[in-house]
Amino acid sequence: MAIRSQLYKGILEGCILAIISRQTVYGYELSIKLAEQGLEVSEGSIYPILLRLQKEKLITGEMRKSVSGPNRKYYTLTESGKDALQLFKQNWEMIKSPVDQLLKKDGE
Repeated sequence: MAIRSQLYKGILEGCILAIISRQTVYGYELSIKLAEQGLEVSEGSIYPILLRLQKEKLITGEMRKSVSGPNRKYYTLTESGKDALQLFKQNWEMIKSPVDQLLKKDGE
């Protein structure tokens, strides 16, 4: 179970970097964008990843006023974050095809 959890967290981290690379987002908005892609992830899982990404200086967070409710922390990718996303994409491509081949049924 721990390996599965670590694998999922690593993939989720790459997905979060990808979303933030496209636009500045806040935490709840990030969970909505993940859900739109079929990844149902609780905010409780997202925020620890965001904190770790900030500590690693892959993203930055900035508090901004919200038109509806309290201030929100918006996240932006750093140059190091762009590099990390590129590395994730390369690693994903190297892993994706062989795993897909192994998981295909005979004759497909």
